[in-house]
Amino acid sequence: MKTPMDIKMKTKCFALIIALLSPLLLSACQDMRPLGGPPPLDLLGSPAPVTAAIRTIVITPETTWVNVEGGEIVRFIVGNQMFAWNFIGWGIDSFELNRVAPPGLLKQKITAYVSPDPRFRDGMLRF
Repeated sequence: MKTPMDIKMKTKCFALIIALLSPLLLSACQDMRPLGGPPPLDLLGSPAPVTAAIRTIVITPETTWVNVEGGEIVRFIVGNQMFAWNFIGWGIDSFELNRVAPPGLLKQKITAYVSPDPRFRDGMLRF
């Protein structure tokens, strides 16, 4: 049977652990999206070779948005130029595609709407 002293000691140890880990957790969260600001680029995905794309989207002067899915590598064709992006689709549901396109390539603001990666449902990886 646990004595009140055992319970008190465990409570103090738990409080000490929380006190020691709190600064680490807070510093890890410091790189997350600032309030009201855009998310860091590494949360949006990563550049990819155009040959790795599994889907192609042609962007015209009338394009204002695109729908993509997490886990997709998409080739974007803009006039006679192109680039590809590997979308993560975790925690970010939309962002300005202009942030990841080569500088000056997109003449208008284009919003990328990112649906979650279907391989991750209910916190489980599914193939």
